[in-house]
This record gives sequence, structure tokens and C-alpha cells, in this order.
Amino acid sequence: MNVTRTGEDPRRWWGLVVIALAQLMVVLDATIVNIALPSAQQDLGMSDANRQWVITAYTLAFGGLLLLGGRIADLVGRKRTFMIGLVGFAAASALGGAATGSGMLFAARALQGVFAAVLAPSALSLLTTTFTDPKERGKAFGIYGALAGSGSAIGFIVGGLLTEYLNWRWCLYVNVPIAVIAFFGALVLLHDRPGHAGARLDVPGVLLGCGGLVAIVYGFSEAQPRGWSDPLVMTLLFGGVVLLAIFVWWQSRAPMPLLPLHIVKDRNRAGCFLTMGLAVIGMFGLFLFMTYYLQVVLAYSPVRTGLAFLPMTAAIIVGSTQISARLMNRVAPRMLMVPGMILAASGMVILTQMTVDSSYTTEILPALLLMGLGMGLTFMPVFSTATAGVAPQDSGVTSATVNTSQQVGGSIGTALLNTIATTSSTAYITAHLTNPAQKALVVKEGVVHGYTVAIWWAAGIMLLAGLIAGLMVTAKPPKQGAPAPAPVPESVA
Repeated sequence: MNVTRTGEDPRRWWGLVVIALAQLMVVLDATIVNIALPSAQQDLGMSDANRQWVITAYTLAFGGLLLLGGRIADLVGRKRTFMIGLVGFAAASALGGAATGSGMLFAARALQGVFAAVLAPSALSLLTTTFTDPKERGKAFGIYGALAGSGSAIGFIVGGLLTEYLNWRWCLYVNVPIAVIAFFGALVLLHDRPGHAGARLDVPGVLLGCGGLVAIVYGFSEAQPRGWSDPLVMTLLFGGVVLLAIFVWWQSRAPMPLLPLHIVKDRNRAGCFLTMGLAVIGMFGLFLFMTYYLQVVLAYSPVRTGLAFLPMTAAIIVGSTQISARLMNRVAPRMLMVPGMILAASGMVILTQMTVDSSYTTEILPALLLMGLGMGLTFMPVFSTATAGVAPQDSGVTSATVNTSQQVGGSIGTALLNTIATTSSTAYITAHLTNPAQKALVVKEGVVHGYTVAIWWAAGIMLLAGLIAGLMVTAKPPKQGAPAPAPVPESVA
């Protein structure tokens, strides 16, 4: 077996296509079902109280098991884990598409989350170890960052098209051909170093870390319908924090820790994790409110709503592949991340001015373009910097930590900003509903007022992300011609 740098493999760019396909499938699956949910609810006879489990079952399993999935990739080999994840995700998607009742759909969505937790970190760690030359790394992470940032918006577009022209089941079935193509592509194009046969899984770490993450993600998802003062919500959030605190204590003593603490103690990496989590809080808030605003307030169809996000998706791709990827080797990462968050926050501030009859072209579109450019500028250097210089045996769990910050950020963003919006809407309607004849208009104005208040908060959170990136991410631009730190050359499998 010839030992060469995987980065010199002439097929590595086709390998990137395979990794990108898998990543896109995982990211868009978090939102593709949102637009299909009303149809699925009616078809399967779900109650309003239970319908949230179509979303929650996926995010709970995905967010809670990422650290375990990342460590499994390190132990048994990234390529093998990647392929297992693809097969499992395709099977779970087919099961969900064929669901005959709500319980079967919930179980399939949870299974999708389990295999996504295996797939996402192995995809990012394969990318990290495949592209080590700074110039190539910039291009590869530009594409990956574009998909990570735009995948949710693409999910709305694809979900709208499939729901309107086929039916909601195709929002799940569509994953099967994608996974099959990615599987055979991985078989031929991707290379990997063998897993660590002598290593053992940190079982107490798995129980503590995954248990804490599941409790926190579940707590935030339940805060939306139940309220923050609900005993179950408070118990879950407090219990999750306690479990994670014990997890950190155990990781400093475990012989083979699930998450080696030197990964999160690194200043640049910690700054990237925090920046990502905060940025996603703001981004998920935007998707949530704009979807309802366009469909409920402006009466857009599902397809038109999806297409309304298309310019933002294009802006994310331009920001990531044409700006960040080109500048990454010339400027420090924070010189991209800080302006990116300022641009995204500026887009949010424009959206705070929307009313019940705002024009999409003149008032919504400019904000979405600024948001997209900001996200594109930010995500690519976050992924690249967070995974740079990680030892091969830790690349999976490092990639999982980046993905965990995304998932937890998304859960917090959805629950926190929705609570702010609902509270503000209720207060506005109570204060302004003096004439019963104008109730419909006041209610609509109250809903939009709640959205704008929550978007102000999201803009502030984006600026906080920019501040953290500016203060904590002190990495220098990579030296031209020098490979990114990678302790061990990869073996061609």
C-alpha cells in the first residue's frame, strides 16, 4: 500500500462532490420537512400537540448523538462510518416516506437523526484530512461552508416544490437516490486511514455527554409550546447543564476521553464553536419568522416561499466560495468572520422595519442578500479554522463538536426567539385591540411586531458572535505553499 498525501490524489475533487452531497442531504433535512408538515399532519391524523415531534425527533437524535458519532468515526475509520451513515439515513428516509401513522414517522425521523449524527462528523473529518494545502483547503471549505449555510434555505425550496407538485412523502424519499449516489461515490473516490483497533469507547462519557446534550436540546424544544417556567423544561435544562458539567470533569480523568479537553481549550477552536452557535441562533430565527411571514402574512404559496429564499442561498454561495475562499489564505480568519457577522446583523436590522404589507423586492430582498453574504463570509473560516491542525485520531470528534454547536444553536434560536416573538405579539395585541371590528388587522400587526422584536434580538446575537470572533479567534492566515498542520500523512485505502 503506497503512502501518499491524500491531498495529491487527482480524484480528490470528485471526492469533495460526494462529501458535499452527503452534507447537503443532512442539513436540508432539518428544514425540508417543515413545509411538508401541514400535509403530513392532515394525511396521518396528527394532533397539533404531537406534530412538533416530526421536527423534534430528528433534532434530538442528531444534536444529542453527534459527539458519539464523531468518536465512532475516529475509532472505526471515517470512510466506513460515512458509508454506514449513508445506508442508515437512506433506509430511515424510506421508512418515513412509507409511514402509515404518526408513530412510524416519528420513529423514522429519530432514526434519520441517529444516522445523521454518524454521517455529518465523518463527512467534515474526511474533508479536513483530504485537503491540507492552504489554497485547496480554502476552495474545499468554501464549498462546504456554502452548503452548511444555504442547506436550510435549499430545504425550504425543495420542500415547497416536492409538496406542491408531488406530495409530502417525497420530502423523505428524495434522500434515497442522493444517498445511493453518494455511497457508490464514496466507495470509489474516498480514502481513509484505518480506525484505531486498540482504542475503546468512553462509555461514561457517552452517557454523560450525549445525555446532557439530549436534555438541553429537548428542553429548548419544549420551551416553545410549554413556556420557560414549566417544571419539565426547567428540569431538562438544569439537568442537562449538570450532566455536561460532570462530563467535563470526567473528560479530564478518563483514560480515553470521548472529547479530549485540549480540543475545546484551544482559544481559536473555542472561539469558532461559540461563533458558530451564536450565528446559528440568529439564522434559525430568521428562517422561522420569514417562513411564517411570507406564507401567513403575505399569503405566499409553499413554492413561492421557498423561491423567496433563493437569493439568500445564492448570496451565501458567493460569500463562501468567491469571497471567503479567495481571501482565506491572505487574511486572518477573524477578518472574514467579524465583517460577516456585521453584514448579517445589518440584514437583520433592515428586517426589523417590515410591516404587514412590506414589498419583497425593496424591503425583504436587500436584507436577505446581506444576511446571505454575511453567513457565507463567516461559515467557511469557522469550519476551516476549527478543524485545522487536529490530530487524525481526533478529527471526527472535533468535526462533531462544530456540528454540535450548530444543532444546539438551532434549538436555542428556535425556542428563545419564538418565545420573545410570541410574548411581544400578545402584549401588542392586548394594548391595541380597542375596536373589535379591527381585530383581524390588529392581530396580523401584532404578529409582525413580535417578529420584528425577535429579529432585533437576533441582530444583537449576531453582533455578539462577531465580537467573540474578533476577541477569541487570533489565528494567522496560513502560509502559502505550506500544508495545514496534519501530523500524519494519510494512507491510500
